[in-house]
Amino acid sequence: MNMIRSSRFYLCLFLFTTWFFSAHTTDTIDTSQILSDNRDDTLISSSGVFALGFFSPGSSKNRYVGIWYNNIKDKTVVWIANRDHPLTDRSGTLRLIEPGGRLLLLNATNATIWAANVSRSAHTPLARLLDSGNLVVTDANDEKNIIWESFDYPTDTFLPGMKLGKNLVTGHEVFITSKTNNDEPAMGGITYHCDPSGYPQNVIKEGASFRYKTGPWNGVTFSGSHNLVKNDIFTYGVVISENEVYYHYELINTSLYMRFTVSEDGVGQRWLWSYHTQNWKLYLTIPIDSCDIYQTCGAYGSCNIKTTPACACLSKFQPRDDRGWGNGDFSNGCIRRTPLNCQDGDVFIKYSGIKLPDTERSWYNASMSLQECKVTCLKNCSCTAYAALDISNGEHGCLLWFGELVDIREISPGQTIYIRMAKSELESGGRKREILILTVMIGIVLLGLSLFLFYQKTKKMKPETDRLRHPDETHEELELPMFELSTMSKATDGFSVNNKLGEGGFGPVFKGVLEGQEIAVKRLSRTSLQGVDEFKNEVICIAKLQHRNLVKLLGCCIQGQERMLVYEYMTNKSLDLILFDQVKKTTLDWPRRFNIINGIARGLMYLHHDSRLRVIHRDLKASNILLDSDMIPKISDFGLARTFGGNETGADTSRVVGTYGYMSPEYAVEGMFSVKSDVFSFGVLVLEIISGKRNRGFTLVDHRHNLLGHAWILYKEERSLELVDSCVEYSRYLSQIERSIHVGLLCVQEQTEERPNMSSVVLMLNNDGVLPQAKHPGFFTGRDIIRKETSHSSNTASSVNAMTISLLEAR
Repeated sequence: MNMIRSSRFYLCLFLFTTWFFSAHTTDTIDTSQILSDNRDDTLISSSGVFALGFFSPGSSKNRYVGIWYNNIKDKTVVWIANRDHPLTDRSGTLRLIEPGGRLLLLNATNATIWAANVSRSAHTPLARLLDSGNLVVTDANDEKNIIWESFDYPTDTFLPGMKLGKNLVTGHEVFITSKTNNDEPAMGGITYHCDPSGYPQNVIKEGASFRYKTGPWNGVTFSGSHNLVKNDIFTYGVVISENEVYYHYELINTSLYMRFTVSEDGVGQRWLWSYHTQNWKLYLTIPIDSCDIYQTCGAYGSCNIKTTPACACLSKFQPRDDRGWGNGDFSNGCIRRTPLNCQDGDVFIKYSGIKLPDTERSWYNASMSLQECKVTCLKNCSCTAYAALDISNGEHGCLLWFGELVDIREISPGQTIYIRMAKSELESGGRKREILILTVMIGIVLLGLSLFLFYQKTKKMKPETDRLRHPDETHEELELPMFELSTMSKATDGFSVNNKLGEGGFGPVFKGVLEGQEIAVKRLSRTSLQGVDEFKNEVICIAKLQHRNLVKLLGCCIQGQERMLVYEYMTNKSLDLILFDQVKKTTLDWPRRFNIINGIARGLMYLHHDSRLRVIHRDLKASNILLDSDMIPKISDFGLARTFGGNETGADTSRVVGTYGYMSPEYAVEGMFSVKSDVFSFGVLVLEIISGKRNRGFTLVDHRHNLLGHAWILYKEERSLELVDSCVEYSRYLSQIERSIHVGLLCVQEQTEERPNMSSVVLMLNNDGVLPQAKHPGFFTGRDIIRKETSHSSNTASSVNAMTISLLEAR
């Protein structure tokens, strides 16, 4: 009897002690403890970041058990236990049942309002709130043995460390669901998933209907995600195994607060806490525009937010419903203009720069090559397209589509897909084989006649256009394919504004498709003052140049007053569009940046040392470096180039051409140019690629030096790594980056003779030999540039906005 009284005494003492210290917090719910709303009990994680307790949302008087950020003034709730079953008063208690480990939320009558779904039990259960915001129940004797966790049952918030996806063994799926409104956290109609169907992609659903799909995971990001790019705030990825498929993200700096939510109106939002303003800043949203809405343009329709209307059929497809399409109803999509005929043999046509289609009906194999992928698709008549599965290190793996392709949009840089087409589509735009053969035969005759007529006509043109060919070249030696104007018009859809890629001093550039190959057509503007000379230079300089780091000239068109150059199309367009864009630049990690630097160096080495004629480019800049689908750099735009024979390495001129910010001092001031002028421009490019900043317009608060001057100061103070773009993770590449900065500074030295030649540059970039000390760069400060530019001869055309100066001197 005394033992019973003693036990009662100690129990009463324990309960009194628990009540007395209820204001003090802990990170563990012991089985003998009760989290009571009446006592305002709060459970806080060990670091103090998160808290678990009772709360009322907005203006509601209902009570819920939830987790929120503990040290943020405006309560931001990230998880709710009883979101669909609120308490109507403050009588709620949260208990941990022993043995077993089940969490129960009880009301005043001890009726269960909410219970954790525990699939296994613990003999001595222990509940803890982790620093990640995850409430877990473990066995006290084995805390790694988690029998239940709140991360498996999220509400409307996706936190760092959470797995969004599906357990393929148990079938349990983790996804987030919107709340009804700010006062009512009950489950709304919007959900956000990592959908493992076919091949993983993240999706937003409204009920059973899809509202948005990211496109498939490609090893780097999701194919259609514009703003989910590599950054210095968080890492992310998709894990695919036999047992589970999930998407996750983790903070690089754990002192930051980040969360992803799905709103009641169907928008996914990533939020980042600002310590400065003490509020949540919107980091990104999805969908971001109408082209992100699922199936906006129907099957085989491609969406481009920059055009009106935004929807267009893919090349070689046509609207399924012409009337509806004309009235702005694109839901019926497009169909092939030539039906497939698997028995007679089909082919694949390449489409680049797009968000890959919905992969709900797809198949994949991670070990296949792209060629094996093509063969596999070709053998199956139901296979409609194929693409590389993973682009994280080149293109590898196989992704196949079955059925119609939907949810396509133009995106930069985008990916490449190969779509199954009728064989005749490769035969002169779908003509029959017999007609093609006849046309080719007639074309040969007409081509010869056209060349003869062109030769006769050019003799009558004014002197500056009469010299289309170099004195040392004959037209036959150029061996450059000539295309008809009608062919160019058809390839570019009548030089459609929708196909226009841009415009420079030469004239507009259009994207086109010629015999299944994507091309870029540079069309001389009739109002251009320098186009004829540029046209001549392009033909002379690069007609026979063949190097993987030079853009390839495929041919030209000369008909009447028309002058056109036909190039291979570069999927990722020009370097400047990526390098100087705050979002796109994050796709350029250090290995890619170094490969671009190295590729440009090798291309210049070929021009200066290895080609039949020595070529000085004279307008090397970021916008004249094009990037193909593999981000391989190609030097382009030879309109201002000069060629030399024998041992000639330079010349002088009274008319300066090129782009200030990239020009060497001796050229901009004295009109003297040489291979070392290109070396200087290359050095500027190297420092821009490393820093992600333009040389022209570069400013810092504490000095007025341009990028070259800033880089040199950091180099002298042994702080070169401070030059590196903030979005680049460089800890594994310190030596290579410092060496690249050093080489860049050697190239921009003020004295011409002290700059290395390009063969030395390639060698220095790719070995560990000792480098000479870099000396004072040319154009050390922004003020120095302005002084020298304004003191130059009045014959020099100047530019302060990095546009090309293109007043050409007589040759």
